[in-house]
Amino acid sequence: MIRAATVLLSIAAGGALWPQAAPKEEPPANFSSQVNLVSVPVVVRDHNGRAVGSLRQEDFQLFDKGKPQIITKFSIETSSEKPEQENAGANPIGPSLAGQRPEEKKPSLPGRFVAYLFDDLHMKTEDVLRAQDAANRELDRTLDPDTRAAVFSTSGRTLQDFTSDSPSLHAAINRIQRGAQGSEKHDDCPPMSYYVADFIVNKATTLTEISTTSPIMLIGAVAMETAQCLHIPLPPSVSPPQLSPEDASRVESTVWSAAHRTLTEGGYQGETALASLRDLIRSMSTLPGSRTIVMVSPGFMLTSEQRFPENDIFDKAIRANVTINTLDVRGLYTLPGFQASDDGHLFGAQNAALMQADNEEAAQGGNLLEEVADATGGRFFHGSNDLQQGLGQLAARPAYVYILGYSPDNLKTDGAYHTLKVQISKSANLEVEARHGYWAPNRKTGPIEQNREEVRDAIFSRDELSEIPVKLSTEFFKQDQAKAQLTVQTRVDGKGLKFAKTGDRNLESLTIAFTVFNPDGRLIAGVERRFEFRLEDPVLDSVRNSGLV
Repeated sequence: MIRAATVLLSIAAGGALWPQAAPKEEPPANFSSQVNLVSVPVVVRDHNGRAVGSLRQEDFQLFDKGKPQIITKFSIETSSEKPEQENAGANPIGPSLAGQRPEEKKPSLPGRFVAYLFDDLHMKTEDVLRAQDAANRELDRTLDPDTRAAVFSTSGRTLQDFTSDSPSLHAAINRIQRGAQGSEKHDDCPPMSYYVADFIVNKATTLTEISTTSPIMLIGAVAMETAQCLHIPLPPSVSPPQLSPEDASRVESTVWSAAHRTLTEGGYQGETALASLRDLIRSMSTLPGSRTIVMVSPGFMLTSEQRFPENDIFDKAIRANVTINTLDVRGLYTLPGFQASDDGHLFGAQNAALMQADNEEAAQGGNLLEEVADATGGRFFHGSNDLQQGLGQLAARPAYVYILGYSPDNLKTDGAYHTLKVQISKSANLEVEARHGYWAPNRKTGPIEQNREEVRDAIFSRDELSEIPVKLSTEFFKQDQAKAQLTVQTRVDGKGLKFAKTGDRNLESLTIAFTVFNPDGRLIAGVERRFEFRLEDPVLDSVRNSGLV
């Protein structure tokens, strides 16, 4: 198998930003992000809720499914603090440049980026209104000269990139609407939640279970609701009521169709929300300073098939040092339950089954928001109607976040859930916020797909890759007031490439990706080139000595 070596070069118009060539004795190229490396962000707080930053690696114990693990990577991320103002006329970095007045200051990049992600795909109209009111009241308190904020939505319909312009941010917040995914569920026939649809499609063994005489009370209750909304008369004297074969077939067909439709719509909404979160993490990974996402959502369910993409999002956020804080926009709420119709055909046990399903779906939505926060070192605000206070708390990144990394032994690609537990030896009056678990991959990613994903992740990563020594030079040409051209030349050290011998040829593939970012860390443009080499031994010797241009 040919291993693809990848060189990623980040450049700007002013010159090379990539590190200088590594020593020639460096080992062959290898991405530092291994598939079996599990990263666990941990925030430790004292009894006053302040983050503690004085712990060391030996103070932590990490358990995977109850089995102690060896922590192989340990780091501490600190939030960006705005430096204190120097005395007037002082120059903290040395003598003034020629022609520069003493009071002039070098331009600096923002130190804090906060992205508000509103889950309009799952929020109800009343949720949107409450979230808008809280965000508009809190936003101006979040902004300062060192902070940039942005407004995004999971549907992608609302977008305001990072800016310090308060009116633009308020305008974006006010444009948020409930996601256009059809009518409210109570208008459907039958009204069906994603939880119930998943139960009917994926957990009911046969179609014949969908009947009013089914021992499964949840399905029986849905069937009776369907009969009512179809205006099929139900005899009040029979418990449970019996339907004619024709009416039973009609009810069964309607329930089955509604379940599949709801499951498809709900699955699409969940996948879209995850994709929006993943893309936001990727775009924020190049930003300087601290990076925080505040996700405002009522929560939503994920099927088992969606758990692996969710876990991948966690890993991307951890590697990009992006903290995701979540706010349950429902606040302090009570489920209304189901109301019996005027005919009184929803019996006690069946009504209880519907209410239990609604409670379970609501609980799973909250659990998801808690998982997202815990997995990335963030906080989960819930159970309070003071959404403004919640947004204020979540807009700030913890002062200290510990990143623990380990490689589980014999990790199977079976999609199983692994529980995680973090303990510290200095546990007196300290609270540990950590990732509760992760989902093992349920499939093996092909080498081509994996390589492309690694290229994308490395482009947007702030980590410096120096495994393949590279010399880079740039030239900048101003064609006119509106156009410019940037020419980039690279010399790749051939000793850093690992060729595979096949017959009389030496095979290797090389992907070079050039990306240009603006001073705020946003991607402006990029180009990618892939080269395939089939070199004879004499040519390979020349490449080893002189490199590739």
